[in-house]
Amino acid sequence: MTSLLKAIHSPEDLKKLSIEELPLLAQEIRQTIIDVLSINGGHLASNLGIVELSLALHYVFNSPEDKFIFDVSHQSYPHKLLTGRQEFFPRIRQFKGLCGFSSPKESPHDHFYAGHAGTALSLALGVAKNRDLTKREDHIIPIIGDASLTCGLTFEALNNIPKHLKKFIVILNDNNMSISLNVGAITNILSRILSNPTSNKIYQDLEHFVAKIPNLGPMLAKQGLKVKESLKNLVSTAPFFEQFGLSYVGPIDGHDLERLISILSDLRNVDSPTILHVLTTKGKGMETAIENPITYHGCKPFDKMTGKFLITTTLKPTFPQIFGKQILSMAENDPSLVAVTPAMPAGSCLEAFMNRFPERCLDVGIAEGHALTFCGGIAYGRKMKVVASIYATFLQRALDNLFQDICLQELPVIFAIDRAGISGPDGSTHHGIYDISFLNAMPNMVICQPRNGKILRELLESAFSYGHPTAIRYPNVTTSDDQEPLKRRELGIGEILAEGKEIAIVALGHLCDTALTVRELLHSQGFNITVVDPIFVKPLDAELFCRIASSHKVIVTLEEHSINGGLGMIINTFLMRNGFNHVHVLNLGIPDTFLEHGNNKDLLKQVGLDPESIATTLLREFHDMIVSKVC
Repeated sequence: MTSLLKAIHSPEDLKKLSIEELPLLAQEIRQTIIDVLSINGGHLASNLGIVELSLALHYVFNSPEDKFIFDVSHQSYPHKLLTGRQEFFPRIRQFKGLCGFSSPKESPHDHFYAGHAGTALSLALGVAKNRDLTKREDHIIPIIGDASLTCGLTFEALNNIPKHLKKFIVILNDNNMSISLNVGAITNILSRILSNPTSNKIYQDLEHFVAKIPNLGPMLAKQGLKVKESLKNLVSTAPFFEQFGLSYVGPIDGHDLERLISILSDLRNVDSPTILHVLTTKGKGMETAIENPITYHGCKPFDKMTGKFLITTTLKPTFPQIFGKQILSMAENDPSLVAVTPAMPAGSCLEAFMNRFPERCLDVGIAEGHALTFCGGIAYGRKMKVVASIYATFLQRALDNLFQDICLQELPVIFAIDRAGISGPDGSTHHGIYDISFLNAMPNMVICQPRNGKILRELLESAFSYGHPTAIRYPNVTTSDDQEPLKRRELGIGEILAEGKEIAIVALGHLCDTALTVRELLHSQGFNITVVDPIFVKPLDAELFCRIASSHKVIVTLEEHSINGGLGMIINTFLMRNGFNHVHVLNLGIPDTFLEHGNNKDLLKQVGLDPESIATTLLREFHDMIVSKVC
């Protein structure tokens, strides 16, 4: 059988196919996605569900002149395959391969980097304003999911849609029917009659005509509108969107290519903002993904024949798994403990807690700002112990809420900051490498990071006793977790892991293991390195660091965080304020650049944070100083 997909190098090639050939192309796209993701992992279910919609959009419109703006953009794999990137698709989400989200560096068909939900509609409105001011005629098409409607930014954008905005079509890809339950043939028939582009134009023309009737016109037009809206209220979600000035079309089957193409072709000629409500099935084409859309949303490598995930070789738990187990144990012993997450209960390993205590483990949807302010409200009066479980990259979206509603109120909310550090295959939109910089600016904020699972559990047990907002950072990597009895972690107390002289490496969190490896690598070169785990970034252990600075010529800071505003700069400030100007300081971390995607090992090596690169750097910088001292 001839492959249709291999002949598609641009959307223009797609337009050469007949509509009858498109279902076969859809099958090829699905199989390609399954084949590649079974090896690489990635966002599977959402991409399998949007294949026909992607085909229809490219078949009808002219990308990149007509602009498809994806919300989150994790569902853009079919779009990538149709826009000249199929040759590179086997390396998606791998080091120096295709990005798993939209990426303007990859293709002119991608217009924005997009990794966080709720941005598409605001971006699209801005692009439409740019188009109108520059007198262009292209279509602007934001593609949002039903989950986007749990995000406040989407509603802010809805509220800002101009009534007469032309060539602006919002695609609502509803793969969970979370807006309303539309069932039965009569619902779809009435919705089509009342809401298709032709009907809407008829309603508008009649309204204008009737309104011109002397004396009675305005009243008749108003009554006609009420009849229309009453019918729609019975059967459709249309009124909700029409309150925002959008003409509503749908819901329609998002896997019916012929109908999708027909409706999108009609919508090309509509001169008012429109929303097309499309119903799709996550995981379509792979039964296990359909049955488990959450599990197969962002999946690990799997057996493409059975759908079962491949067995991992490590028996070590990850930091998030240790967090989930510990927080459930704490909740079982303390009925005042509450956890809140913005749409990440599975990723943050809170599902067991949520199932056991649904009234005390709360998912508020994609609403990071609300999540933190909500936590502040629960913590008010200090009768409840509140944990905000949030990814480091998503915490950026709630900076004002963090400041105004928790820190300024001096509420002792605990922030379990997941994915703190490099977030490998997800890339630049998801690396949690900036949070220390803004957390450190908050008065009374405590910032700490455990090097292993046991210390994570000890910090969780101890943090409420500090009486301050406390951020506990940890990455999504495996770690040790010995089962010795837990001890209380005193506020602001660090540890020396290895005693040496001349050079001290101050390593944050799991990079303590890296520092100890560097110590071993350089021992034969005459280096006898001290390794320090600060545990607390704020407040620093002043006594410990004064002692280190007094007895060492060189201090090297090591962190999986941006050098700008990270641990290194905090240590530098401490040394200057305390008069240790004679100490040589070397800050090693993420440079002032946007780090792209790949596995963590490759990315760490790229920025010089692997043990061998660090050892080479120290030899180059300090060999003469250390060797001459030893001699």
